Amino acid sequence: MELERRAAIVTGAGTGVGRSTALALAKRGCNVLVNYSRSEQAAEAVAAEARALGVRAETLRADVSVDADCRQLVATAQSAFGRLDVLVNNAGTTTFIAHDDLEAVTDAVWNSILGVNLKGPFQCARAATAALRANGGGHVVMVSSVAGVYATGSSIPYCASKAALNNLTVTLARVLGPEVQVNAICPGFIDGSWLQQGLGPAFDAIKKNQAQRSLLGRVCTPDDVRDAIIALLEGSKQLTGEVIVLDGGAGRGI
Repeated sequence: MELERRAAIVTGAGTGVGRSTALALAKRGCNVLVNYSRSEQAAEAVAAEARALGVRAETLRADVSVDADCRQLVATAQSAFGRLDVLVNNAGTTTFIAHDDLEAVTDAVWNSILGVNLKGPFQCARAATAALRANGGGHVVMVSSVAGVYATGSSIPYCASKAALNNLTVTLARVLGPEVQVNAICPGFIDGSWLQQGLGPAFDAIKKNQAQRSLLGRVCTPDDVRDAIIALLEGSKQLTGEVIVLDGGAGRGI
């Protein structure tokens, strides 16, 4: 897809992968709706940077676990840009719980994680379907995780949510094709504030271990994930229903 003069929604775009992706789209001439749930100042800064690159950019606070908010995201993008071509389902959440601490996995934890990580992408895609089909076809990209492939990660509900998101990617590719391509990126360990806050003092040791397992000798950065997303958008028109692991080969290491 040629991204110039197109329009995109990026959920969870105030920081990290979402921020990097929104700005990469703007650099390619794509108008962008910067969604956030808490990071208002950060989201406004992203939108200002995007406008400085010569595109239109708007921000909207929305909780993707709420269907009405997802529909408002799409309506706002269409009103602001007159079209919608790309949906990047990046918003995500977790609770850090050791996998053997089963009693800590409460209904509230399940509802929060599944609401954002699974229901959110479905609801956003559903709300966006007509708009994505309207101009000859579009793209949905899910930002998933290797937690959904290898069942290792911050908590059991997080792993389950991402495994379900990977399945959702394939089923939506069937439903939304041939007009809309739907794919997922599954990053490994991402060097950024999200994991730094979640892992605390253990962050550096875990990062080092993950880098040693990688066949490339390093962990992911938000920009690495961004580059994979952009490659999907600008790449083959024959690529859909794919769940792509992005961990430097760590899952294939010895």
